[in-house]
Amino acid sequence: MLTLAQALRCHPLPRLEARMLLQHVRPGLTHARMIADPDLQLTESEAAQFTQLAQRRLQGEPMAYLLGEREFYGRNFRVTPAVLIPRPETEHLVEAALQRVAAVAPMRVLDLGCGSGAIAVTLALEAPVWQVQAVDLSAAALEVARGNAEQLGAVVHFHQGSWYQPLAGQGDFDLIVSNPPYIEQHDHHLDEGDVRFEPRMALTDESDGLACLREIIAGAPLRLKPGGWVMLEHGYDQGEAVRQLLRQAGLQAVETLLDLAGLDRVSLGRKAVA
Repeated sequence: MLTLAQALRCHPLPRLEARMLLQHVRPGLTHARMIADPDLQLTESEAAQFTQLAQRRLQGEPMAYLLGEREFYGRNFRVTPAVLIPRPETEHLVEAALQRVAAVAPMRVLDLGCGSGAIAVTLALEAPVWQVQAVDLSAAALEVARGNAEQLGAVVHFHQGSWYQPLAGQGDFDLIVSNPPYIEQHDHHLDEGDVRFEPRMALTDESDGLACLREIIAGAPLRLKPGGWVMLEHGYDQGEAVRQLLRQAGLQAVETLLDLAGLDRVSLGRKAVA
């Protein structure tokens, strides 16, 4: 039998990651219990599961996929290899939306390329009077997103298709948000770290990194109400290019917001009030 102490020592994992995997295979196991009872034995099944997960982690697989969840905006979202892993930087997009759009009015909101549903579900929960719709091309991603909405009690209407394509007859929106694929196709980051295991179609446009951003921005003015906003997450070196695209589309109040590292992260623009 494998004890907690042996499990923490027998794999060259960071101690925190080993603890998280142990807590995953033995629900209810607390950090305090690990300290107080290091000789607690894992069952044969728990030991085998822990060993398998530890080996996968040593091969580079993201902890979020091993644990099946990742926290975003204070809530746990289920994640699978069908969706991007929610990242803290994307919380800036949520915060920008909540700060600039009235959260107490029944606004119509659209999330394009919703993935796990982290953005759409969070907005629906933070502003319950908003009418939130979300689109993704991947059926597998939408299955994850729908599950997260149901688990967290959010009302979100999901559509499968490419960007605006499935929204015919849905009317105009007060807010369009998106964290689209924005990595350039030859960027070395696609072959490094957690990104190696994430869905490529959610990471890169297989072009210059701006193709999806161009399409979303070009279509936004036709689908925004007067005074409506479009807000987009993008790469740290894309702020100037995205601002230019927003201005070319005729949008106003264009600006780029920085993340906690001081890097360009979210750009936004507003349709003129008629």
